[in-house]
Amino acid sequence: MDSCKMFVLLWMLLSSTSTGIKLDGNGYVDIVIAISSKVPQDNRLIDKIKEMITEGSFYLHDALDEKVYFREATILVPPQWNGTNFTKARTESFGKAKIRIDNPNPAYGVEPYTNQYGECGAEGEYIHFTPEYLLNDTFIQLYGSRGRVFVHEWAHVRWGVYDEHNREKPFYHSNGRIEATRCSKNIEGQFYEVTAGGSLQQCRIDPQTSLPTKGCMFFLDRNQITNSSIMFLPGLDPVTTFCKENEHNYEAPNMQNKKCEKATWTVIFEDSVDKDTLRSLKPLQSPPPPPSFKVVQRKQRVVCLILDVSGSMAGSRILQQQQAATHFLRNIIEDQARVGIVTFSTFPFTLSRLTTIDSDTTRENLIKLLPKVASGSTNMCLGLSQGLQVLQADNGDALGDEIVFLTDGQATDNIAGCAPSAIQSGAIIHTLAFSNSAAHALTEMANKTGGKFLSPNDKTTSNQLMDAFASLTLSTGDYTNEPVQLESVGARTSDWFNGTVSVDQTVGNKTSFVIIYEIRFPSIYIQSPSGLIYTQTNMSHDGLQKTVTLNVSGTAEPGDWKYSIQTTVLQALTLTVTSQAAQADVPPITVKTHMDQQFSDGTKPMIVFAEVSQNYRPVINAEVWATLESETGSVHTLQLLDNGAGADAFRDDGIYSRYFIKMVNGRSSLKVRVKNHDGQARFAVLYVPGCVLNVQLTPTKPPVFEEPLDVGNFTRTDTGESFEVKLSGTTPPNFPPNRITDLIAEIQEDTVLLNWTAPGEDLDQGTAKSYEIRWSFDLKMLRFNFSNGHSVNTTAVSPQKAGSVEEHSFNLNITIQNGTTLFFAVQSEDKQKAKSETSNIAQASKILPGPKPLEISNPDMSLTVLVISLCVVTMVICFIVVLVICAVKRRKRSAQSDMALIIANECSNNLHA
Repeated sequence: MDSCKMFVLLWMLLSSTSTGIKLDGNGYVDIVIAISSKVPQDNRLIDKIKEMITEGSFYLHDALDEKVYFREATILVPPQWNGTNFTKARTESFGKAKIRIDNPNPAYGVEPYTNQYGECGAEGEYIHFTPEYLLNDTFIQLYGSRGRVFVHEWAHVRWGVYDEHNREKPFYHSNGRIEATRCSKNIEGQFYEVTAGGSLQQCRIDPQTSLPTKGCMFFLDRNQITNSSIMFLPGLDPVTTFCKENEHNYEAPNMQNKKCEKATWTVIFEDSVDKDTLRSLKPLQSPPPPPSFKVVQRKQRVVCLILDVSGSMAGSRILQQQQAATHFLRNIIEDQARVGIVTFSTFPFTLSRLTTIDSDTTRENLIKLLPKVASGSTNMCLGLSQGLQVLQADNGDALGDEIVFLTDGQATDNIAGCAPSAIQSGAIIHTLAFSNSAAHALTEMANKTGGKFLSPNDKTTSNQLMDAFASLTLSTGDYTNEPVQLESVGARTSDWFNGTVSVDQTVGNKTSFVIIYEIRFPSIYIQSPSGLIYTQTNMSHDGLQKTVTLNVSGTAEPGDWKYSIQTTVLQALTLTVTSQAAQADVPPITVKTHMDQQFSDGTKPMIVFAEVSQNYRPVINAEVWATLESETGSVHTLQLLDNGAGADAFRDDGIYSRYFIKMVNGRSSLKVRVKNHDGQARFAVLYVPGCVLNVQLTPTKPPVFEEPLDVGNFTRTDTGESFEVKLSGTTPPNFPPNRITDLIAEIQEDTVLLNWTAPGEDLDQGTAKSYEIRWSFDLKMLRFNFSNGHSVNTTAVSPQKAGSVEEHSFNLNITIQNGTTLFFAVQSEDKQKAKSETSNIAQASKILPGPKPLEISNPDMSLTVLVISLCVVTMVICFIVVLVICAVKRRKRSAQSDMALIIANECSNNLHA
């Protein structure tokens, strides 16, 4: 079978059988809900989770024309929880679970949210529920039923749709009227403002925006003539489905229109991961059964290293394997884990049966057993079988255990023949392909078992094998117990190898500096922030492994640590620095990186993501660089951005992104380096002024404030899973400029001001050749027939470099009447005349102050009844505020929160009861 057919077959297998949620017939299966190990045991959580998903299953069944429901779900409880009814976990893990139960994100409080930063239709990362949200039934009054909220968040994480409300822009102009941002537009309600005394009055108009002032509220009617939309307000009783094209409100300035510009129903059935299956499914003939649940647990980590010692590993490769495995055993694998070691070549051999890591002596004894010589052929199946036997020796199975399988070549036996049995063992298999000739079945085993696939190269300066082993952690949700890689760098020199590693206040325990040299023992000097200098006399030296290690006693001093390494011969030198949390109750700053696709044929661009955060709190303004290196040696470096343009979904959310277009055939590795050496990085936190609750539909987003002293200088590195490219030709395709997603328009008299972030010649890189700007009185016409819009003269506009801010003013040569709303869109063109997709549609209205205010029509209602009802509602809300809201430290950002929406619903229900 040729390599192209092999790649296509592998791609099809992985896309249909990999771990993760699947739609099997009409039912979703392999749904994993993982509870963080930071959450104290409370078995009521298990019952509440079951209730939420069961209720959500029936709601989902109704919402999607009776086509789908939740069939099977697995709840992963923390290792320290006690219970006799927990079965042994298989490949489930907290890090790969799509639904997390964890302590609050400081920026979100108890509010459910989805970590979502991909393109429209792309799956989100995970849903985050808090124990407080699940256990305290008071929150049902604020958010609506948990099952409905779950389906709302499910649509984010599974189908890549976005919210249809907007806290930042709760109102907008439409044909001389003021409308509430919502979908569908058929959702009805009344506009009122609550006075200081608790009475209601007509909303006032802000003369600067010609929109209602901050105190204006949109009270929803109890009875509605529409049943959509779940992405607007699932807690409203009449809402039972998603917005379809015939009801979609294209004018609403919400995130769904900005990111997708189509109805949520359309995205689900035309753009989501389930699009093909959903279109072909027939509705169920009867109501679905309730979901079935498993409750599983992984008590401790059990790992078997299966290491290649065949003849092709001789020389530098066997030494690098020894160095990296030593780093894993000494600095990465946690205490109380159990570790075994197996080697394979012509025959397999067990170097160590499962051994509990209970002391540094145990670690060093295992290190002494690592293989030092290589010879013979490569019999992978024998190695796999031997490793599984080691894992099964303690309790008869390998369920939930881990295999770290390293090899550098094609198997002399048929690895594809034994891979299925390894996959069925229930073990998590991490595979390390230490050359470009390693078998493709390695990728399949990792993906089907929830393991990691890594393809480090064997260049002595790359440090990639050390990085690969350092990335083999299995998170339980408590990052205070996990190693953090601060630095990983290498160089070939005959002189000095210098640099700085910043140890911030969130790390410092178990800090180690590992220096590897190629030929001759160099002179090493490491200086602490206070000036203390460590030399070789303070370090341990292993001449056989050519490794020098400095273990900093106690907690490493925070600040900049400087290293100076001098060599008199030309040789490769590498430095790896790891640490752990300085305090048991303060999680460290972490970085997690990945590609949006693990396999690509080059027809669509790939995106690099890096999430920089501390206990879910975004770290913004950091300097983030990604290095992508192919197995053939091609290296491409990209600065990742958090500017909300191009590949980046949201500005200042701690997710740094960039398109990767320099694709080459074969496997490639991904490594990200993050630093803050100039004091620019900040924590992004939402400011909530005390215990204040704004009872309105979409309150203005609280301002973001920065804490300049909380981050300090820091450095981090992370290695993502490897990815594979198989181009139809020899070179990657040329891509057009990226779609502009942040176009803003404003009308000042008869002049239009437009603002957007510049795209590039190729997506978000380089400089585009030209812009085409068009406008219309009709949004849909501009959206679906851009070329039919009125053209704007752009001859004087020269595109700036990608990422720059474009600000331009235009005269449309028409007299813009008062009350007029205009719509604008932009397309970019590159030197090959390839055009971008049409930008988001920006709208602007000309509203001049006058004696007659803008129309805000309310049906006739008895103000007395309203005031009395409002007083009752106010007392109820005050009670809720005292008992509940004061415990919420932070409020979710505007694009994703539903809390105030549900409050408005409750208020409306009381007002119209």
